[in-house]
Amino acid sequence: QVQLVESGGGLVQDGDSLRVSCAASGLPASTHLVGWFRQVPGRERELVAGISWATRTTYYAPAVKGRFTISRDNNKNTLELQMSSLRTWDTAVYYCAATSLFGIPIAPTEYQYWGQGTQVTVSS
Repeated sequence: QVQLVESGGGLVQDGDSLRVSCAASGLPASTHLVGWFRQVPGRERELVAGISWATRTTYYAPAVKGRFTISRDNNKNTLELQMSSLRTWDTAVYYCAATSLFGIPIAPTEYQYWGQGTQVTVSS
C-alpha cells in the first residue's frame, strides 16, 4: 500500500523560510517522478516542483524558481521542499504526489498517488 505523509507545514511571516517533508512508503518500482503541488481554495492544484526518482532531474514552476529547492533521499524514502523568501501568495495546502509517467507531468490527474497535504500559511 502506497503512503505519502507530509509534515512540516505551519505559519510563518513574509520573507521567512520553511521546509516541508514527505515520507514515502510502498511506492512501486515504476515510480518516475515525485513532486509537490499546492492548492488554494477555488483554484486548481498546481505543480510547484518535481524531481525524478532515478536521475534527480528537477522542475520548478516559474513562480518559485530560485526560492524553492526540492530534494529526495532514496535511502530514507523522503522528499523535501525547502522554501525560502516566502510570500503571502505562497499560502496554500502543499501536497506530495508521485507518478509513473515520464517527462514532467503537470496536471494533477497525471499523478497516481497523493498525500493528505500540509498547510503553509505566510502572513504579512
